[in-house]
Amino acid sequence: MAETRRRLRSSTVVLGGMGVLAAALSACGSDPDRRCVDRDSYDYINGYKIVADKNCSSGTSSSGKGRKTGKTKVTDADWYYDADVSGGYADNGTFSRDEAVDRGGFGCSGSGSGGG
Repeated sequence: MAETRRRLRSSTVVLGGMGVLAAALSACGSDPDRRCVDRDSYDYINGYKIVADKNCSSGTSSSGKGRKTGKTKVTDADWYYDADVSGGYADNGTFSRDEAVDRGGFGCSGSGSGGG
């Protein structure tokens, strides 16, 4: 009976450890939070104005330049990663997806430093 309990306990520890490892590995592969912003709209107090996602293509940085949206033209729309969002504005983020991935995530490589 005692031997059965030991096996049960050790298998529970192994399964729990595998869950933690899976969480650590998946955190590095996930995409960072992003917002489509107009680079030309920067305000010192608020940051960049958030615009519709359709203004930014899902490709690389600065690929959404010159897109027209209804009555207004967003001249320099781009993805802005890991930003603080408030009142339709995003600030304290980065335009570099690679830098945003390096910033966070449990078990990811990189210095983990904040700022941008």
